[in-house]
Amino acid sequence: MKKITMATLALCMATLMGCSSSDDEEELVLPQIVNQFETQVVWQESVGNGVEHFFSRLSPAIYNDTVFVASREGQVHALKLANGDTLWKTDVRHDLSFWPWAKNESAKLSGGILQAYGKIYVGSEHGYVIALDRETGKEVWRKKVPGESLSKPAAGDGLIFVNLASGKLLAMHPDTGEERWRFEQEVPALTLRGQSSPTVANGGVLVGLETGKLSVLISDSGYSAWSADIAIAKGASEFERLVDVDTQPLISGPFAYAIAYNGNLAAIDIRSGNVVWKREYSSYREIAMDAQSIYVVDSQGVIYALDKDSGIERWSQPALRGWYLTGPTVAGDYLALGDQEGNLHWVNKATGELVSREDFDSSGFFIEPVVAGDKLILYTRDGEVSAVEIPN
Repeated sequence: MKKITMATLALCMATLMGCSSSDDEEELVLPQIVNQFETQVVWQESVGNGVEHFFSRLSPAIYNDTVFVASREGQVHALKLANGDTLWKTDVRHDLSFWPWAKNESAKLSGGILQAYGKIYVGSEHGYVIALDRETGKEVWRKKVPGESLSKPAAGDGLIFVNLASGKLLAMHPDTGEERWRFEQEVPALTLRGQSSPTVANGGVLVGLETGKLSVLISDSGYSAWSADIAIAKGASEFERLVDVDTQPLISGPFAYAIAYNGNLAAIDIRSGNVVWKREYSSYREIAMDAQSIYVVDSQGVIYALDKDSGIERWSQPALRGWYLTGPTVAGDYLALGDQEGNLHWVNKATGELVSREDFDSSGFFIEPVVAGDKLILYTRDGEVSAVEIPN
């Protein structure tokens, strides 16, 4: 099984289509806007070297007045939401040397952070899932799992659920890491690097698959309830046949929503698995929603808002095409998105208008902003963690 990053995919596709010389390449320029408000930064802190240039889904987690953040190397910090002060910090690298000058192997943390059952959980490319005490940061357990853990685990029905790059979904006891059951999916020869984070609801575990399907498993047994096609592989080349559902399914009322690369955005009836509506959008970024709309950033960087009930497009915003945006985060009356150069963009969620922009660490954003009460938590590749006010 081969895994391909989006940067590699873009290079491969450019090669297939033919590339112009560097003199003829069109430089991407951000659209000119007049800020309707200025982004108010409350505090900034650093967590090691962040994730650097590696693929990662290490998203901050929030619990009450605490922010949990991890670096790829293995540092996990608990920060006070009000001012960024460090409450505790832990290094989860397995073989920490007594000698401070000795080089310790990176923990390669990539999947997390989940906060649940009085603990925080994080997974690694080395094939470990690690549980830490939420209040102290002390390691509670560490389990070897059969594959890379590249997405955030999920919690519900007394278990945690970990989706692995090997095609296995594990149900584990939150206090011990004991495996309760596993589900194995068929994995195509070529897939995008990344997995769908599971969603747990109503006694079921929803998970997107690399085969373009959304599946529901019974949470206490792992038995399959139903599977629905979000995308169907087409085309002659392996690139054209990529149909990964790598984003976390969202649930609203009786419907689940999922999106596939080279595929569709679909609304599925949770009870039956029947497709309620399906629209042709391609994405590998997380989707977001509020009471009326679903918000999507497609694989080209175009932002869309669609009606949740019908899938009808409300608006589109193409001005940030090519800027490798994060997924959108609903923040009050706005959407917040980061880009590869470290810009935070604010979009009016009713109209799609770009209303403000602020530049942060030039290493760039790799994960969606996270809502924490009246603040947003931002995390850049170089490990800069920022709390900013959500505008009224």
